[in-house]
Amino acid sequence: MRGTILLFLLLSTGLFSQEAAIFAGGCFWCMEPPFDSLPGVISTQSGYSGGKTPNPTYEMVSAGITGHAEVIKVTFDPKKISYKKLLEVFWKNIDPTVKDKQFCDTGDQYRSAIFYLNDEQKKEALDSLKEVKKKIKDVYTEIELAKEFYLAEEYHQDYYIKNPVRYKYYRYNCGRDNRLKEIWN
Repeated sequence: MRGTILLFLLLSTGLFSQEAAIFAGGCFWCMEPPFDSLPGVISTQSGYSGGKTPNPTYEMVSAGITGHAEVIKVTFDPKKISYKKLLEVFWKNIDPTVKDKQFCDTGDQYRSAIFYLNDEQKKEALDSLKEVKKKIKDVYTEIELAKEFYLAEEYHQDYYIKNPVRYKYYRYNCGRDNRLKEIWN
């Protein structure tokens, strides 16, 4: 209760502000850690977005029948970290050279995408895409207006913290880190 009151007071005084960003970069378990470690990031949440099925479940999304991608919603303080910086972190944690696939996960539910929430985010996302295309010829990352964000089941939230051994095993066996080094050096 005190935390809620404190947050309300900070928001109402303008000393604290928050915005959101939504990114799809394959398995949402692997996308949370790079953002959680950034000063100015308030929280990350794993979820689903970009499809048409309301209230999707992990089983539905994994089956590829919803049109949704696994995504993370990053809540951040724009006074401490910019959306542009979040975009830089996003790009360095995905493989933009493949369509409907990220590392060992295949299907449009694992596509890479930036779901912008307003015109300013759209502009910055498109600018960041231009920069990436200077280094990488074929980029398959989508940039589209965000649709509804659906929170993933609780056991997916902070998976890398709750299940560190399983998480590291999955990440290693998918070859994520080796591929990221190949692309981004």
